Amino acid sequence: MILAGDIGGTNARLGLFEPDGASLRKIITARFPSREHASLEEIVEQFLAKVGGPVQRACLAVAGPVSEGRVAATNLAWIVDAGGLARVVGLGTVRLINDLEAIAHGLGELRDGDVALLHAGSPSREGNRAIIAAGTGLGEAGAYWDGSRHHPFACEGGHGDFGPRTGIEMELLSYLLRKHDRVSSERVLSGSGLHEIYRFLRDSGRGQEPGWLTDELAKDPPPVVISRAARDGRSDLCRDSVNLFVSIYGAEAGNLALKLMARGGVWIGGGMAPNILPHIRKPIFMDAFLAKGRMQSLLETMSVRLILNDNVGLLGAARHAIM
Repeated sequence: MILAGDIGGTNARLGLFEPDGASLRKIITARFPSREHASLEEIVEQFLAKVGGPVQRACLAVAGPVSEGRVAATNLAWIVDAGGLARVVGLGTVRLINDLEAIAHGLGELRDGDVALLHAGSPSREGNRAIIAAGTGLGEAGAYWDGSRHHPFACEGGHGDFGPRTGIEMELLSYLLRKHDRVSSERVLSGSGLHEIYRFLRDSGRGQEPGWLTDELAKDPPPVVISRAARDGRSDLCRDSVNLFVSIYGAEAGNLALKLMARGGVWIGGGMAPNILPHIRKPIFMDAFLAKGRMQSLLETMSVRLILNDNVGLLGAARHAIM
């Protein structure tokens, strides 16, 4: 029995899995609001008390840089320690990996219905892979190809500097620099980043916020409200906010694809993209992805897929536990 975890700033997903030939069989999964708990150990203890049963292996993927069995969660006030988790689980050791690294491990568990193809490219299993995921934060990772298989690795590329490409993006950067000492890509490409883009467009006179929208923004999480209003066609301001977000997202995905020479494909994960899928399917995402001058022809050969299965991190953590 394998205990797997995919721990983000908003949700902590836990699951039990069993090997089933070359694949994994899900026994049970559960989701916990991360910020309602004092620690990951508390969540794991609650989960195991509910589901019962002995666990032979465990791997938990956490949003943040993992070093020597410890990680300071990027968007949570948690220090996660493999030793403390091992005591809770009742094992000699528990593996800790980065959440995007877990997604890279989980790609082989996905089926056709788990992904949306954005760009076919020249399909090839060989070559490096790039993974980018906007959610509570912005995660990036890769998997290098050794000639026979892929080896996932984590990075913290989402915390690199935001690089504006257009006049409006330069104005956005100036707007954000008046509020923050530094502007990373995550500051723009995340749930809070979509809200920042919305406020920038509103405050710079590029759209009006009607009363009903003010009320909804006060009641529900702003990224959810903005995405929903854009998807339903109820607000031009929300539509324009999502479109700008999608364009910047496409550009950053293209940057990562170039840096990793991702001939094996680019994968879009995280919670943001599925909620704005109609906008990502429009040319604006791939236009920004491909707009790399002399390197456009190279990028055109790379497939781009959007992950629809929100358990891919759990599957990847479970897969890593038995490697």
